[in-house]
Amino acid sequence: MLEKIFESLLVKSRIVTILPVIFGLIGAFVLFVIASYDVFKVILYTYNYFFGLNASIDLHEDVVALIIGAVDLYLMALVLFIFSFGVYELFISEIEEFKQMKQSKVLEVHSLDQLKDKLAKVIIMVLIVNFFQRVLQMKFSTPVDMTFLAGSILALCLGLYFLHKGNH
Repeated sequence: MLEKIFESLLVKSRIVTILPVIFGLIGAFVLFVIASYDVFKVILYTYNYFFGLNASIDLHEDVVALIIGAVDLYLMALVLFIFSFGVYELFISEIEEFKQMKQSKVLEVHSLDQLKDKLAKVIIMVLIVNFFQRVLQMKFSTPVDMTFLAGSILALCLGLYFLHKGNH
């Protein structure tokens, strides 16, 4: 009797996982809005630059940095989005609409390992984009700096190759 009550409470306690789902979605929406604002700023910078309203803008450096930053934020938002949907599907309930949609395979999760794999791939892309954002801000003064940059890019390429190869 006591065992049945405890098991029932234990099963019902999984509803607490709704908190990371809700706050993960809120965080994702916030990041989507911030990234979209950055893209909107790029549009304004470009308009002002070409129509002579503000020629002091360094179009290449400012625009590229903002766009890469926006991509980084969009990817982080996707991490939160995938996390939220995965936690919901694993602990609360399967989402029936996903089974009817072909596009839903990205968000569909059947195990914790599958969720971790999906998150890891997106997080790796976030790190790569963040790496390139930082590379744009660096000043290369010696040949050793350029060698380290080339080695870093080679390491990223090899990592992506083996990550992709693991799927086959």
